[in-house]
Amino acid sequence: MIAITRPTRYAVSSRWVHWLTFAFVALAYLFIELKSEAARGSPLRELLKQAHFWSGFAVLLLLLPRVWLRSRQSPPPITPTPGAWSRRLAALTHIVLYAFLLVQPLLGLAALELSGKALALPGGATLPLLGVSPDKDFAHSLEEIHETLGNIFYGVIALHIAAALWHHLVRRDDTLKRML
Repeated sequence: MIAITRPTRYAVSSRWVHWLTFAFVALAYLFIELKSEAARGSPLRELLKQAHFWSGFAVLLLLLPRVWLRSRQSPPPITPTPGAWSRRLAALTHIVLYAFLLVQPLLGLAALELSGKALALPGGATLPLLGVSPDKDFAHSLEEIHETLGNIFYGVIALHIAAALWHHLVRRDDTLKRML
């Protein structure tokens, strides 16, 4: 009989997409936080806003291969196997993470375009994405929702990191090692 061994880590492609997504989410937060330190109307403030937009757009673009890879590759088993409640909580947390990774960039892009702007390209051109007419009031409402969800997302990210550390340091299982 041939023994079939399952991998103990996620595939390299899944790990790369995971950590690239993490990097672009971190950059989006960094750029928007730094923007508030730059003077209104300054070129630096505009650059930080555009960097925030492009980081968010990169998160959105990475979501498709991330979901595709997740659907094609079974996650490696966790050793020792966590309890049923832990698996259900992890599944729910991942659904919330994926929802944020989809909704946040879409809200940001919609707010941007509804405000009459678009993603800036090098050379001063713009990349319109939705082709909608400006509606500054609706854009402002979407910006407020985007900002509120962004603040909530800090908590979801913290929960995700805390769970990985709990698995690694307290449970001493291989949850975190699977993604390294």
